[in-house]
Amino acid sequence: MKKILIAEDEDAIREFVVINLKRAGYDVIDCSDGETALKEYEGAQEPFDVVILDVMMPKADGFTVCKKIRAESDSVGIVMLTAKSQEMDKVNGLMLGADDYITKPFSPSELVARVDALHRRVSMASPKKNDEEIISGPFSLNIKSRTLTKDKEEIELTQVEFQIMEYFIKNPEKAMARGEILSAIWGDDYYGDEKIVDVNIRRLRMKIEDEPSKPKYIATVWGFGYKWDIK
Repeated sequence: MKKILIAEDEDAIREFVVINLKRAGYDVIDCSDGETALKEYEGAQEPFDVVILDVMMPKADGFTVCKKIRAESDSVGIVMLTAKSQEMDKVNGLMLGADDYITKPFSPSELVARVDALHRRVSMASPKKNDEEIISGPFSLNIKSRTLTKDKEEIELTQVEFQIMEYFIKNPEKAMARGEILSAIWGDDYYGDEKIVDVNIRRLRMKIEDEPSKPKYIATVWGFGYKWDIK
C-alpha cells in the first residue's frame, strides 16, 4: 500500500485531498497541524512514501516540518501546498528539501497526477540488480545504492537531486534546456513550471560545488538551460 501523510489545517482542503488520494489507492494519514504531523511521521511503524505539507499551519509551519523530515530522510517525497500569491514560499520550500509544490486551488486530477509522479520517483530509490558505478571527474555515482561521492566523500541527496545528477553525468557536456530536464525528471505530464528546475539546480550547486556562486560543474547555458561541465 502506498502510504501518505498530509498536514493541512483547513478542514475542507484536507478532506478533499484525503478523499481523492484514497480513491487513487493511497493509504492516507491526515493531520491538522505541523506538530501532530511530526509525531505521526516519527512514530510510524511503516515509512511514509510521500508527505504533503501546507505552508501555513498552527504549532509548526510547513517549512519547519519539511526541514525536520528532510533531515531524517532523503528518500521520502515531500510536496508543499502553497497559495497562488506565495511565490517565495515555493522557492523556500524547495530549498529546504521539498520535491514539489502544488498551488491552491487545484483539481483532483492535478493532485493525483503530481503525487503519482512523485511516488514513482521515490520508488526508484529501491535497490536494483544493476551494480553500475559512473565516474565523472571527482564524482562517483552508484546506481545500485543511489549515492553520490565527491573525492570519496558522500554527498547527501534527495531522490530528485540524485536523478538530476544521474541525468547530468550520463549526458556530459550536453546543453540541456530546462524543459528537457523537467520532462526527464518530473515527467511529460508534470503540471508545474520550469522554475522547479532552477531551484533544484541551485540546491545541488550548494551541495557539490566548491564555490556555489561560481559553479564549475553545473554550468549555466545562458538563455537556454544547463550542462554538466567536466573537462
